[in-house]
Parts: sequence; C-alpha cells; structure tokens
Amino acid sequence: MKKIKHFLELNQIDAKELRGIIDLSKSYKQGITSGQDTLKGKTLGLIFEKPSTRTRVSFEIAMYQLGGNVTILEHEKTHLGRGETISDTAKVLSRYIDVIVYRTSSAEKLYELAKHSSVPVINGLNEETHPCQLIADIMTFEEKISIITNKVVTWCGDFNNVCRTWVQASSIFNFELHLACPKQLISKNDMDKIGKIKNVKIFDSALDGCKNTDCIMTDTWFSMGQKVSERKRRLLKPFQVNKKLISVSKKNSIFMHCLPAHRGEEIDKNILEHPNSVIWDEAENRLHTQKAILNWCLK
Repeated sequence: MKKIKHFLELNQIDAKELRGIIDLSKSYKQGITSGQDTLKGKTLGLIFEKPSTRTRVSFEIAMYQLGGNVTILEHEKTHLGRGETISDTAKVLSRYIDVIVYRTSSAEKLYELAKHSSVPVINGLNEETHPCQLIADIMTFEEKISIITNKVVTWCGDFNNVCRTWVQASSIFNFELHLACPKQLISKNDMDKIGKIKNVKIFDSALDGCKNTDCIMTDTWFSMGQKVSERKRRLLKPFQVNKKLISVSKKNSIFMHCLPAHRGEEIDKNILEHPNSVIWDEAENRLHTQKAILNWCLK
C-alpha cells in the first residue's frame, strides 16, 4: 500500500524532500515548470476553523492552476462544527477528495484528522506550527540573499507557531537562528528543545540579536483568538522591529513578516515600506510554494 504523504511538520519530512519542494517552488515562479494539468482530476478540500487570507487564497488558486478542483468547507457550516467527530469526518472526506488542508487551533485535532484520513493532510496552521509559511519564507530568503545554509536569521517578538517552525527549520537547513524574544514567553518545553539545538541562540536584547544578521523576521504579538494582554505587550515592546534594528543588520539584509501586520505594534509604522522589506514577494511566494506542497503530497 502506498504511503500517505502528510505535510504536518517540517521535522517529519526528509531534508532532501523539503529542498525539492523549495526548488520546485522556484521553478514554478520562474516559469521553468508550468504545472499545468499536473493535478487534473484531483480535488482539494479546504477546512478552516480560523480566519485566513493568504493560506486560503493561495491554496485555492494553486490547485486551480495545477488543473485540479477545490471545495471549501466552512467549519460552522459543516457537521464538524456541530459535533461530528474528526475521525468520522476524515473517513468520509477521504471518499470524496484527494487532499485536505486543515487550519485549526489545535495540533491534536490536526493529527487526529491525519490519523483517520486515507488521503494527504496539509497543516494550514495550528497553535503549534505553520510549516507552509516557512517554505515560502525560505524560498523568499534564497531569492533575495542566497542558499540559507550557514546564514543568520533573527526572529524578533513573540515566540509563536511561526517562530517554533523556524526553530525546526534551523536544524534541517543548517542556518543560525537568533531568537530576540522575552524568555518569559517561551515555555519550559520549548526552552528544553531549543537547548538541544546548537544553531539557536536566545538574545535578551533585540539590538544584539539583529547585529550582522541576514534577515529580520517578526509576526503579530497576539495570534488569532488570543486574549490581548497588557503584560505581554509591555514585555514585547523592546522587541518591536524598527529602523534602528534594521540599521545594525547586514547591508543587504531583508525584512520579512508573514502578515497580517499591526503597524505601531510588532513593527514601527513605516517598516513594511522599508527598502529592506520583501513582504510582498514573501506573500506572493505562498502561491508557488503551495503548488509545490500539493505536488509533493499527490505525485
């Protein structure tokens, strides 16, 4: 029986295969590979329990451009949102569609769906990780700088699902990751994992963490559904990305943000428009990387 290729976590996929996904993404963008009719006759199911712009639109368009079909299951309009078990939902959907993208608040629910699905399941984001975003981020880094191996990336701000996935990526792709994060916001479990990775360093000072880095990356301080806390805002204020931080990075460094952004909070008001900012390329690259992820799961 053919093995189901779920795309759930970066650290569950062979590094060579992840490199192949990134290279195919570049090939799609450059027009070297068209992908036309690659997935003709295949259907993608999108399940979103949380709001989405980039993940939803990029996967939908990617599937259409590869020749496939898309069906969107709004959580509150399906029986999944009315008490049907995830296992039952997975077994039924597996009879109808060929691949599922699932965005949920709970990593446990994602793994439950994958456990009972006989078709590939793609992690469209959960509270723990966001691997699709990382593929696009690394593609963008390599477009603007060069191959990420042995380079330096600095994460400024909250230790969240995207940051946690950057930690995974640092070992897989062998680059140095600077975490400019308040230690009070990093759980003991995450601290223990970070302590085992030689490529990751934690900085109490955002300025020190950004010195001579190739890339500065951040994300919103309060994720979807997360309660706004003034204590957390005070802790994170010294880690806001501004022109001073970018000025101490390498001359040809880049700034990335996975969006949506909150100007005046995790970033200073004009940082998205800074000459080093590549956020719109980063957002566009979600389309190309989603194509490559779908191709990897189904071909």
